[in-house]
Amino acid sequence: MAMATSNDHKVTQIRFLTETTFVLRFTRGNIRFRAGQHIIVGLSGEMDQREYSIYSSEDDDHLEILVKEVEKGNISSKLKSCKQGELLQVNGPFGSFGIEPFYLNTRKHIFIATGTGISPFHSMIRTWPGINYTLIHGVRVSSEAYESNEYEPARYILCTSKENIRGRKGRVTSFLPKFRITPDMLFYLCGNGNMTYEVYYILRDKGVPDENIISEVYF
Repeated sequence: MAMATSNDHKVTQIRFLTETTFVLRFTRGNIRFRAGQHIIVGLSGEMDQREYSIYSSEDDDHLEILVKEVEKGNISSKLKSCKQGELLQVNGPFGSFGIEPFYLNTRKHIFIATGTGISPFHSMIRTWPGINYTLIHGVRVSSEAYESNEYEPARYILCTSKENIRGRKGRVTSFLPKFRITPDMLFYLCGNGNMTYEVYYILRDKGVPDENIISEVYF
């Protein structure tokens, strides 16, 4: 068994949201972060690691990440099998994705995510629950609306590409051209690369300047 180090953090909970997607909670240690940043996580003593946006609030006494098990995904499969008390190696935080303090209460924040790309926005909203935000979340089916009950219903827009049970049928990129834009909006994009690039050009075509579009790409 590997000896614990200062980078090791103990798993305290695993919360399944679907059969393949879960929230992994572990001790925070001395990590301080800003909502929107990511950490690098792997099993203690192993070389394989992966970047995950932090899902928890800046004020929580623990850390959480939102993980989707992917086919042939070495790290996600191992994390899915974690037991309470198991040690993770955690490095970071890293990155500058997030809300500039000056804009917290002076702008409308439009969060656009696909899949688990919602993770940094969950952290931001939990950290600053009073901000003026709209969250547009693109998924395949409504069961992938991860913990949507944590967001104000009037501020959460679900775009489902494979069903029309709730929310809006169609991809995020089909919904956005009809979305009303005002000059005080800042747009934050997090998800797969194709979505991010498509949304960027949709926003550009609608007159949003580059400096009002902030992106974090997941691959």
